[in-house]
Amino acid sequence: LGVSRRSFLFASRKSVKEQARLRLREFDVGDKFSHLPLPKASVLLPLMVREGRLHLLLTVRSMQLRRSPGEVCFPGGKSEAIDKDEIATALREAKEEVGLQPEKVEVICRLVPGIDKMNHLVTPVVGFIEDTFQAIPNPDEVSSVFVVPLEYFVKPLNYKTLPYKTSSGYLSRMHCFTYDDHEHKMSFKIWGLTAHFAVFLALVIFGKRPTFEVDYDLDNLISSSENNFMNLYASLYKRKKNNL
Repeated sequence: LGVSRRSFLFASRKSVKEQARLRLREFDVGDKFSHLPLPKASVLLPLMVREGRLHLLLTVRSMQLRRSPGEVCFPGGKSEAIDKDEIATALREAKEEVGLQPEKVEVICRLVPGIDKMNHLVTPVVGFIEDTFQAIPNPDEVSSVFVVPLEYFVKPLNYKTLPYKTSSGYLSRMHCFTYDDHEHKMSFKIWGLTAHFAVFLALVIFGKRPTFEVDYDLDNLISSSENNFMNLYASLYKRKKNNL
Protein backbone atom coordinates (compact mmCIF):
# COMPACT_ATOMS: atom_id res chain seq x y z
CA LEU A 1 0.00 0.00 0.00
CA GLY A 2 2.80 2.37 0.99
CA VAL A 3 4.39 2.47 -2.46
CA SER A 4 1.19 2.75 -4.49
CA ARG A 5 -0.15 5.47 -2.19
CA ARG A 6 3.15 7.35 -2.49
CA SER A 7 3.18 7.09 -6.29
CA PHE A 8 -0.50 8.12 -6.36
CA LEU A 9 0.32 11.19 -4.23
CA PHE A 10 3.23 11.99 -6.51
CA ALA A 11 1.02 11.71 -9.62
CA SER A 12 -1.76 13.81 -8.11
CA ARG A 13 0.76 16.41 -6.93
CA LYS A 14 2.05 16.57 -10.49
CA SER A 15 -1.40 17.04 -12.00
CA VAL A 16 -2.34 19.72 -9.47
CA LYS A 17 0.86 21.56 -10.42
CA GLU A 18 0.36 20.95 -14.13
CA GLN A 19 -3.20 22.37 -14.10
CA ALA A 20 -2.05 25.40 -12.12
CA ARG A 21 0.86 25.98 -14.52
CA LEU A 22 -1.42 25.91 -17.56
CA ARG A 23 -3.90 28.36 -15.99
CA LEU A 24 -1.17 30.71 -14.83
CA ARG A 25 0.57 30.83 -18.21
CA GLU A 26 -2.66 32.16 -19.76
CA PHE A 27 -2.47 35.10 -17.34
CA ASP A 28 1.24 35.88 -17.74
CA VAL A 29 1.62 39.63 -18.41
CA GLY A 30 5.40 39.43 -19.02
CA ASP A 31 6.78 42.97 -19.13
CA LYS A 32 3.55 44.55 -20.44
CA PHE A 33 3.39 47.06 -17.56
CA SER A 34 7.13 47.42 -16.91
CA HIS A 35 7.37 50.70 -18.84
CA LEU A 36 5.01 52.59 -16.50
CA PRO A 37 6.87 55.50 -14.88
CA LEU A 38 6.48 54.43 -11.24
CA PRO A 39 9.15 53.19 -8.81
CA LYS A 40 9.21 49.39 -9.00
CA ALA A 41 8.87 46.60 -6.48
CA SER A 42 8.17 42.86 -6.76
CA VAL A 43 6.79 40.12 -4.56
CA LEU A 44 7.16 36.36 -4.90
CA LEU A 45 3.96 34.30 -4.55
CA PRO A 46 5.52 30.93 -3.56
CA LEU A 47 3.19 27.99 -4.29
CA MET A 48 3.71 24.47 -3.00
CA VAL A 49 1.70 21.26 -3.08
CA ARG A 50 0.96 19.68 0.30
CA GLU A 51 -1.30 16.62 0.61
CA GLY A 52 -2.53 17.14 -2.93
CA ARG A 53 -3.55 20.77 -2.35
CA LEU A 54 -1.93 24.03 -3.35
CA HIS A 55 -0.61 26.19 -0.54
CA LEU A 56 0.84 29.67 -0.49
CA LEU A 57 3.80 30.74 1.65
CA LEU A 58 3.50 34.08 3.46
CA THR A 59 5.67 36.02 5.87
CA VAL A 60 5.10 38.36 8.81
CA ARG A 61 7.12 41.56 8.74
CA SER A 62 9.50 42.13 11.65
CA MET A 63 8.32 44.54 14.38
CA GLN A 64 11.58 46.50 13.93
CA LEU A 65 10.67 47.63 10.42
CA ARG A 66 9.61 51.25 9.98
CA ARG A 67 6.97 50.47 7.39
CA SER A 68 4.02 48.14 8.19
CA PRO A 69 5.69 46.27 11.11
CA GLY A 70 3.99 42.98 12.04
CA GLU A 71 1.93 42.85 8.82
CA VAL A 72 1.53 39.74 6.70
CA CYS A 73 3.07 39.96 3.25
CA PHE A 74 4.79 37.99 0.51
CA PRO A 75 8.58 37.94 0.30
CA GLY A 76 9.57 40.94 -1.79
CA GLY A 77 10.68 44.54 -1.93
CA LYS A 78 11.96 47.40 -4.03
CA SER A 79 13.81 46.89 -7.27
CA GLU A 80 17.56 47.48 -7.16
CA ALA A 81 19.97 48.48 -9.94
CA ILE A 82 21.42 44.93 -10.09
CA ASP A 83 17.99 43.36 -10.85
CA LYS A 84 17.53 42.64 -14.53
CA ASP A 85 13.72 42.51 -14.23
CA GLU A 86 10.81 42.05 -11.79
CA ILE A 87 11.50 38.32 -11.51
CA ALA A 88 15.10 38.98 -10.41
CA THR A 89 13.86 41.42 -7.73
CA ALA A 90 11.37 38.90 -6.31
CA LEU A 91 13.93 36.09 -6.21
CA ARG A 92 16.64 38.25 -4.64
CA GLU A 93 14.27 39.51 -1.95
CA ALA A 94 12.97 36.00 -1.18
CA LYS A 95 16.55 34.82 -0.71
CA GLU A 96 17.34 37.77 1.60
CA GLU A 97 14.16 37.43 3.65
CA VAL A 98 13.55 33.69 4.04
CA GLY A 99 16.68 31.99 2.65
CA LEU A 100 14.94 30.67 -0.47
CA GLN A 101 17.60 29.94 -3.11
CA PRO A 102 16.61 31.32 -6.56
CA GLU A 103 17.41 28.01 -8.28
CA LYS A 104 14.87 26.29 -5.98
CA VAL A 105 12.02 28.34 -7.50
CA GLU A 106 10.28 27.27 -10.70
CA VAL A 107 9.10 30.69 -11.92
CA ILE A 108 5.82 30.42 -13.84
CA CYS A 109 4.63 33.94 -14.62
CA ARG A 110 4.12 37.58 -13.71
CA LEU A 111 0.55 38.63 -12.99
CA VAL A 112 -1.16 42.03 -13.31
CA PRO A 113 0.65 44.43 -10.96
CA GLY A 114 -0.77 46.47 -8.09
CA ILE A 115 0.11 49.86 -6.65
CA ASP A 116 1.05 50.06 -2.97
CA LYS A 117 0.53 52.90 -0.48
CA MET A 118 3.91 54.37 -1.44
CA ASN A 119 2.84 54.37 -5.11
CA HIS A 120 5.25 51.64 -6.13
CA LEU A 121 4.31 49.47 -9.07
CA VAL A 122 4.30 46.04 -7.40
CA THR A 123 4.61 43.02 -9.70
CA PRO A 124 3.53 39.61 -8.35
CA VAL A 125 5.82 36.83 -9.58
CA VAL A 126 4.38 33.31 -9.20
CA GLY A 127 6.67 30.35 -8.66
CA PHE A 128 6.55 26.78 -7.38
CA ILE A 129 8.76 25.73 -4.48
CA GLU A 130 9.21 22.31 -2.88
CA ASP A 131 6.90 21.46 0.01
CA THR A 132 10.04 20.46 1.94
CA PHE A 133 11.39 24.04 1.88
CA GLN A 134 12.51 25.11 5.36
CA ALA A 135 12.44 28.89 5.67
CA ILE A 136 15.32 30.64 7.44
CA PRO A 137 13.74 34.01 8.29
CA ASN A 138 16.07 37.01 8.39
CA PRO A 139 15.08 38.43 11.82
CA ASP A 140 15.69 42.04 10.68
CA GLU A 141 12.93 41.66 8.10
CA VAL A 142 10.74 38.65 8.92
CA SER A 143 9.38 37.49 12.27
CA SER A 144 7.42 34.46 11.06
CA VAL A 145 6.71 32.30 7.99
CA PHE A 146 3.52 30.28 7.46
CA VAL A 147 1.51 28.58 4.70
CA VAL A 148 -2.19 28.85 3.84
CA PRO A 149 -4.19 26.55 1.54
CA LEU A 150 -4.75 28.59 -1.64
CA GLU A 151 -8.42 27.64 -1.57
CA TYR A 152 -8.83 29.75 1.58
CA PHE A 153 -8.71 32.82 -0.67
CA VAL A 154 -11.89 31.80 -2.49
CA LYS A 155 -13.62 29.92 0.37
CA PRO A 156 -12.50 31.58 3.60
CA LEU A 157 -13.82 30.69 7.06
CA ASN A 158 -13.21 34.18 8.42
CA TYR A 159 -13.53 37.10 6.03
CA LYS A 160 -14.64 40.69 5.95
CA THR A 161 -14.45 43.43 3.41
CA LEU A 162 -13.34 47.00 4.11
CA PRO A 163 -14.37 49.72 1.67
CA TYR A 164 -11.41 51.96 1.02
CA LYS A 165 -10.37 54.91 -1.07
CA THR A 166 -6.89 55.08 -2.55
CA SER A 167 -4.87 58.28 -2.13
CA SER A 168 -6.00 59.23 -5.63
CA GLY A 169 -9.68 58.94 -4.70
CA TYR A 170 -10.24 55.58 -6.43
CA LEU A 171 -12.94 53.63 -4.58
CA SER A 172 -12.37 49.96 -4.08
CA ARG A 173 -12.87 47.15 -1.59
CA MET A 174 -10.16 45.67 0.53
CA HIS A 175 -10.26 41.97 1.35
CA CYS A 176 -9.45 41.07 4.93
CA PHE A 177 -8.92 37.40 5.87
CA THR A 178 -8.22 35.96 9.30
CA TYR A 179 -6.47 32.60 9.08
CA ASP A 180 -6.11 30.33 12.11
CA ASP A 181 -2.85 28.48 11.70
CA HIS A 182 -2.87 25.31 13.82
CA GLU A 183 0.81 24.66 13.22
CA HIS A 184 1.79 27.96 14.90
CA LYS A 185 -1.33 28.16 17.13
CA MET A 186 -1.74 31.72 15.89
CA SER A 187 -4.19 33.77 13.88
CA PHE A 188 -2.90 35.81 10.99
CA LYS A 189 -4.65 38.79 9.43
CA ILE A 190 -4.11 38.92 5.67
CA TRP A 191 -5.33 42.07 3.99
CA GLY A 192 -4.42 44.92 1.64
CA LEU A 193 -2.33 44.27 -1.47
CA THR A 194 -1.22 40.86 -0.13
CA ALA A 195 -4.85 39.68 0.08
CA HIS A 196 -5.57 41.26 -3.32
CA PHE A 197 -2.78 39.21 -4.97
CA ALA A 198 -3.74 36.01 -3.10
CA VAL A 199 -7.39 36.31 -4.19
CA PHE A 200 -6.45 36.97 -7.81
CA LEU A 201 -4.05 33.99 -7.81
CA ALA A 202 -6.79 31.72 -6.42
CA LEU A 203 -9.33 32.99 -8.98
CA VAL A 204 -6.87 32.35 -11.82
CA ILE A 205 -5.97 28.83 -10.71
CA PHE A 206 -9.36 27.55 -9.55
CA GLY A 207 -11.54 29.42 -12.04
CA LYS A 208 -14.50 29.35 -9.67
CA ARG A 209 -16.63 31.98 -7.96
CA PRO A 210 -15.49 32.96 -4.50
CA THR A 211 -17.91 33.04 -1.55
CA PHE A 212 -17.52 36.86 -1.39
CA GLU A 213 -17.76 39.79 -3.80
CA VAL A 214 -14.81 40.71 -6.02
CA ASP A 215 -14.24 43.66 -8.36
CA TYR A 216 -13.73 41.47 -11.43
CA ASP A 217 -15.91 40.23 -14.23
CA LEU A 218 -15.23 36.56 -13.55
CA ASP A 219 -16.17 35.57 -17.10
CA ASN A 220 -13.50 37.92 -18.46
CA LEU A 221 -10.91 37.76 -15.74
CA ILE A 222 -7.91 38.68 -17.90
CA SER A 223 -9.37 41.84 -19.43
CA SER A 224 -11.21 42.96 -16.30
CA SER A 225 -8.10 42.62 -14.09
CA GLU A 226 -6.05 44.65 -16.59
CA ASN A 227 -8.81 47.28 -16.90
CA ASN A 228 -9.11 47.59 -13.11
CA PHE A 229 -5.38 48.11 -12.87
CA MET A 230 -5.27 50.70 -15.66
CA ASN A 231 -8.17 52.62 -14.02
CA LEU A 232 -6.27 52.66 -10.74
CA TYR A 233 -3.11 53.80 -12.53
CA ALA A 234 -5.02 56.50 -14.47
CA SER A 235 -6.55 57.88 -11.24
CA LEU A 236 -3.08 58.11 -9.70
CA TYR A 237 -1.61 59.74 -12.80
CA LYS A 238 -4.43 62.30 -12.94
CA ARG A 239 -3.86 63.28 -9.30
CA LYS A 240 -0.12 63.65 -9.93
CA LYS A 241 -0.84 65.97 -12.86
CA ASN A 242 -3.30 68.02 -10.78
CA ASN A 243 -0.71 68.42 -8.04
CA LEU A 244 1.99 69.78 -10.35
